[in-house]
Amino acid sequence: MQPTREEFLHITGPEKALFYFLAFASIGYMAWQIFQRVKLWQQGKPMGELRTGRDYWIPTREAARTWLRNIGTFILGQKKVKSSRKRSGAPMHLLIFYGFLALFIGTTLLAINTYSPFKFHKGAYYLAYEMTLDVLGAGFVIGVGWALVRRLLMNSAARKLVDEAAASDDAALSKQATQSRRAPLSQNANDYWTLALLFTIGITGYWLEAARMSNNPHDWDWSAPVGHAWATLQGPVSDTTYKIVWWFHMIWVFTFFAVLPKMKIRHILVATFTAAGNPSDAMGRLKPISMEEVELTEQIGVKLAKDYSRWNLMSLDACMECGRCTEVCPAWSVGKVLNPKQVVQDIRDSMVTGEPVAAKISEEALWQCTTCNACVEACPVLIRHVDLIVDVRRNLVSEGQLSGSAATMLRQTASTNNAWGASASNREDWMKDLDIPLCRDGVEFDFLFWVGCAGATDPGAVKTTKAVAALLKKAGVKFACLGKEEACTGDPARRVGEEFLFQEKAMANASVFEKYGVKKVVTPCPHCFNSLKNEYGDFGAKLEVFHHTQLLAQLVSKGQLLAAKPVRGSTVLHDPCYLARVNGESDAPRLLLGVESSLNETPNPSGDSQHGDLKEPEHHGRKTLCCGAGGGRMWMEEPPGQRPANRRTDELLATGAKTVAVACPFCRIMLDASIKQKSDEINLVDLAEMLQDANR
Repeated sequence: MQPTREEFLHITGPEKALFYFLAFASIGYMAWQIFQRVKLWQQGKPMGELRTGRDYWIPTREAARTWLRNIGTFILGQKKVKSSRKRSGAPMHLLIFYGFLALFIGTTLLAINTYSPFKFHKGAYYLAYEMTLDVLGAGFVIGVGWALVRRLLMNSAARKLVDEAAASDDAALSKQATQSRRAPLSQNANDYWTLALLFTIGITGYWLEAARMSNNPHDWDWSAPVGHAWATLQGPVSDTTYKIVWWFHMIWVFTFFAVLPKMKIRHILVATFTAAGNPSDAMGRLKPISMEEVELTEQIGVKLAKDYSRWNLMSLDACMECGRCTEVCPAWSVGKVLNPKQVVQDIRDSMVTGEPVAAKISEEALWQCTTCNACVEACPVLIRHVDLIVDVRRNLVSEGQLSGSAATMLRQTASTNNAWGASASNREDWMKDLDIPLCRDGVEFDFLFWVGCAGATDPGAVKTTKAVAALLKKAGVKFACLGKEEACTGDPARRVGEEFLFQEKAMANASVFEKYGVKKVVTPCPHCFNSLKNEYGDFGAKLEVFHHTQLLAQLVSKGQLLAAKPVRGSTVLHDPCYLARVNGESDAPRLLLGVESSLNETPNPSGDSQHGDLKEPEHHGRKTLCCGAGGGRMWMEEPPGQRPANRRTDELLATGAKTVAVACPFCRIMLDASIKQKSDEINLVDLAEMLQDANR
């Protein structure tokens, strides 16, 4: 007799009829609930992101390949979870996911064997099937148990710490308690019931397996080691006992089907679809709004949840509320109210209630976002928090809800073409006595050197500008500048929410590029770099864009320039968000310091404190900490105790390095203010300046 097992062992005809009734009823109720959520998603704008063919539901061949690649990478491969920091519970999540996936596939295969003419559940296949499901199922039970205990212990410890702080005058303890209370791990009772239900299903599944083996033993029962061990311990069971265990397990399975849409584990289903249709846009690209769209909707940006795309609304239901987004948020980490996980939950609630999104989230939280995309990078189910937030900002700005220094920045950008309000003629002040070639003089050039507002205005950034120009000359690179013809890229305006001011600047700059035949651009500003590279294509500018560290790194590799060689342990590098995370470039800055690395391809840095002669802070590469300047925050006031730059400075100085190397004018401005509060002995310098010193 070939190894196999009996289906519906000891279950009578009437009992099977009851089983099918309950199964279809619970699955039908589950489907009805899912359909209700689908109707909510359908409120949104059509999912143009899915890139389908004529029929909305039939993808093109290219789209189908993209769907499969996304599902393989982000769902089956769990790329984002695997790259999470250890304290996020990634190993626990992987046990639950792969265990659940194995049980789902196993159940599906068993159903195919039962209800189709193909009977393959026997022989060697059966033995491999039993062994695989038994082992991975054990991983599922362990993972769920781990999650339940972890949640209980963490929340218990947080409550204890808060109680101790309340009874103490210790400021340090109070701060620790505040951070503990603000921990992103959800404390919703539904979470405990969900984990308890999954754990119960897993345990009763093994109990049922053991009961089957105890009631009807076979020589091949060893192929399911967990069930076999349980059966050996419990001894023989009667037919009646087996049926009681069978029904007990099935009741919990039916319960699972009925409540699945209300549990967070629904994200496995929803995230599969959101991953498939994940927009292929670069992380740093915001979608433009057309005047036709404004005329049609009579509004700019998102006021109600229905103003988002259907993909965005669907992604809200994919959220598992794991808190990874909140854990990495620079605003939340310094005590601000912005909580990316809560933002997702609030928009999801407004999708049901119809309440204005800004009112649900709170305008205070919306304006605190630095658009650093740390939340987007961390999210396992690919939610694009920054897009969600900026779309609401667009609506607030259009309705005149922005005031103060940020509004002043918008007026300055519109009137002077400079976010700092400097006159256009001042853009050439840094060039005095440097013999800088200008496009308007008709010179031949390979690269347009895009200086940026900060690079032409801020004293520290001007040092970088001069250093880059000197290095390009030394290496024999043919370049030219626009001088007073250069205008702000519009990045600060767009991130704040003034979409059409950005578009005005983008179209004007694109016209200048066309006038001078610009094909390649190099810039020291990661924010300009991102806009020119990822967003200007929407306005006709087809450019090859380089951050200054990228071009300089190429020149070093070719031997046209020498890399800087800092004294071992003397220098720490701060990675700019819009270079390292948003545009995936971490290697070029390190190459300029003589360090070979592969952080571009490794989204989860090892956390090593040193790479060669370079000190590394805890957060580096794609996991860098934001300085707090992005998203227009450079021009907004904030309490001294809630400045992301202070937290970043503490981490950089904790390495013991005396030189902090930067590669962004915004980062330089923010960190300079924080470093001066800490020490007068720290040298803050751009990588271009270090390279210039090495090539004198």
